[in-house]
Amino acid sequence: MKHPKISNFLPLSAAIVILSTMAANSQTKTTPEATISNGLIEATLYLPDPESGYYRGTRFDWSGVVASLTYDGHSYFGQWFPKYDPLLHDAILGPVEAFDPIGYESAKPGEPFLKIGVGTVKKINDEPYRFTAPFEIINGGKWHTKKKKDGIVFSHELATDHGYAYYYEKSVKLSKGTPEMVLSHSLKNLGVKTIITRVYNHNFFMLDNQPIGPDYAITFAFQPSLVSNTRGMGTTVDLQGNQLVFLAPIAAKESIYMVLGGYSDQAADYDITVSNSKTGAGVRITNDRPIAHLPVWSIPTTLCPEPYMDVRVAPGETFTWDTTYEFLSE
Repeated sequence: MKHPKISNFLPLSAAIVILSTMAANSQTKTTPEATISNGLIEATLYLPDPESGYYRGTRFDWSGVVASLTYDGHSYFGQWFPKYDPLLHDAILGPVEAFDPIGYESAKPGEPFLKIGVGTVKKINDEPYRFTAPFEIINGGKWHTKKKKDGIVFSHELATDHGYAYYYEKSVKLSKGTPEMVLSHSLKNLGVKTIITRVYNHNFFMLDNQPIGPDYAITFAFQPSLVSNTRGMGTTVDLQGNQLVFLAPIAAKESIYMVLGGYSDQAADYDITVSNSKTGAGVRITNDRPIAHLPVWSIPTTLCPEPYMDVRVAPGETFTWDTTYEFLSE
């Protein structure tokens, strides 16, 4: 479609703004997405696509990106960041997962390393891995999606010439008759090298778009301890019993970050609830695998407990795990 020559009758700056808006709207219209519902929850997910997918970066697994989710008049996810670019490492929404890189240390600059849910990625230099780096995807593998009324199954197939190959399947399913979403994962090792990595969920909660502050709390199934405090503990947040509570709002352009301990090697401790006392919205997260590492990060717009778990898959074997989200409303 030809656009009018708006620069003939508008200032150049205004013309640029309008053309940029047209381009953004065009991108939004062509971004593949799907909506699912179980009668209680309605959720919209973005679908993986190397050409027009909402997220095409190299940090996060491309599958299961929940753009929005509503239950009982509450909303739980949304756009928490001010700048959108499909290649930006964290321009992504919802309960999204990231796998640690595989083979990064042994690769030379220009050679590939593996990111599950992304593909093989080109190493830039000899510096330590940084998820913010603008890596280039060499082999994105093959994505497939199968949608049902109440869920979507994503699958990613990847074969490399350096010993790694896998079939990764992730389903997002809304449970029947209850406000619950289950992320079921299966990773089959089709290569000759053992897959050893960690995966975590960033979560990116935005309960009713409420700013992060004293109305929020994170409740754990265990009594957490402080392993390291980069910023925030004792000033913005505090540990009180089995909760992380907020003493003050997070100031604009500020953040909190810390690593917590106190959990056992049992999956029962992977049980975390984020709640907002002002609106009554909350989310309980459980998993059938134990926590391996537990950071908490937050800025004014989103609150993110980030539980990690270990993944080890020998050639020919399959590794599975389920993460369950129970959405709460008072």
